[in-house]
Amino acid sequence: MAWRRWEPQTVLLGAAMVASGVLLLVLQWNLTFFQDTWAFLLERQGSSVGDFLRPHNEHLVLLPVAINKLCVTLFGMINPRPEAVVMTVSLCAAAGALFVYVRRRTEAWLGLMAACLVLFLGSTWMIIIWPFEIVFSGGILCAVWMLLALERDDERGDAWACLLLTLSIAFGSVGLCFVPAAALDVFFKRRRRGLRRSYLVAIPALLYLAWFAGWGHTAEHHLTLHNVLLSPQYVFDGLASSIACLLGLATGVNSGLAEIEWGRVLLIAFLAGAVVLKSRRPGFSDRFWLVVSATLAYWVLAAFNYIPGREAYATRYAYVGAFLVIMLAAELLEGLRLGRRGLWVAGALTVLAIGPNLAQLKEGADVLKEQSLLARSAVTGLEISRRTVPPEMPMTPEVTGTLSTVEIVPKLYFEAVDGHGSPAYTPAELAGAPENGRRWADVLLSKALPLSLSSGGGPVGATSLGACVKLAGEGGSGRQEVAVGPGVVRISVAGPPEPLVARRFAQEEFPVQLGSVGGGAAAVLRIPRDNASQPWYLHLQGAQGGTVCR
Repeated sequence: MAWRRWEPQTVLLGAAMVASGVLLLVLQWNLTFFQDTWAFLLERQGSSVGDFLRPHNEHLVLLPVAINKLCVTLFGMINPRPEAVVMTVSLCAAAGALFVYVRRRTEAWLGLMAACLVLFLGSTWMIIIWPFEIVFSGGILCAVWMLLALERDDERGDAWACLLLTLSIAFGSVGLCFVPAAALDVFFKRRRRGLRRSYLVAIPALLYLAWFAGWGHTAEHHLTLHNVLLSPQYVFDGLASSIACLLGLATGVNSGLAEIEWGRVLLIAFLAGAVVLKSRRPGFSDRFWLVVSATLAYWVLAAFNYIPGREAYATRYAYVGAFLVIMLAAELLEGLRLGRRGLWVAGALTVLAIGPNLAQLKEGADVLKEQSLLARSAVTGLEISRRTVPPEMPMTPEVTGTLSTVEIVPKLYFEAVDGHGSPAYTPAELAGAPENGRRWADVLLSKALPLSLSSGGGPVGATSLGACVKLAGEGGSGRQEVAVGPGVVRISVAGPPEPLVARRFAQEEFPVQLGSVGGGAAAVLRIPRDNASQPWYLHLQGAQGGTVCR
């Protein structure tokens, strides 16, 4: 069957994979690390068993951690490009597995269309352009190939299925959802092939239970009666979200949460169509129930562990959901062969779905570009202030402008940088970065050094600290800002208190609020020395102005 490698559908699939891979890599090429990736980089720097097997949230992430460690060991911690390449390969391979799955049941053209839909599934941008989410792409890749291996219906296929199910579980919780599918396959074939095949389920399940007993039980879980009772609605909304994202009809995906009104309508239509189809062609294949069990397990487990931020219409869940919807449709349409007109219609619908998804992919990439800017600016601020920054200083949005840095602990960050290199800007690069990054770097530096303004600088008019400069207030005709370096600075305002603000790398505003100065007494600003030569610039937000003595 070597000729199949040269089928037009296979050639076009290869072209689509190349196009998707290039696009995804271009969109990720200048990004840096953010959010959960920092937990891998900083909290698992050792090589102990626990570093690999400690749960992330409540998930086993053995293979994602191993991939992260391998990339950092080989290429350093300069940027996530090596991981982006691995992630892109996994996305293309998962699409290839889906192509094979659909082609075996219907025809190659429909398999090609299904693969293209997931290759360009831009509404799930949080998955496909963030290497950390190989937990999803790697998990579904191994799971689909596991189902295909079971179709061999021989001992070698069972051995491959056992290995692939184990690998899928090691990528993350996606693999757990396919344990019921493998168990059903053993059950359905028990009379013909016996129960010796149970090992292909038992081995992965026992390995997971061993992990849970050793490490997984320490994770926080969110199973509540409330979540159980609401799980049917969660499952419905999850399937609706998957359909809406797959067909490019989900809106508002920039926030990571999709509006899925169209998805609910289409899900009802999908279910109605399935009923009509089966009224004419009664009966379901055993493979259909395997996919049903995996689909229900995927969404029910997610429902049981729901907390705010894990809504059913969170677009990161729709990536695997899209695979499951396509696989369900392929099982229902088994044996279908479309004519030329039908294929043209299906192809047109595929193109219409990919168009909005590409637009959403670009918008999502812009979101990650901004988060990457803020994260990189934040760690640059840490490196500039390394002499004085508190080892455990919280990297909260109030300090960095983003949630993408909350996993960073300065002490652990410096340990990782010393061992694997730095992803930060140089001070000169930060000075040329976009304004929002410079702005938040100034805010972080003011906290990390810190800049401290205190009263007790003596009466207004005293100049014992050195040369003084008149600083005009807003609207005044004199100097609006004054440059100061490390050391002690004395600021005097004769009249009512006025806010004193500062900037360093920022150009368009003064983002650092230092406090108020005035009321007949001078204030003292202490500026610790750090690892950058750029001065700070002070400004008084008032009309009267004052005096700055350096």
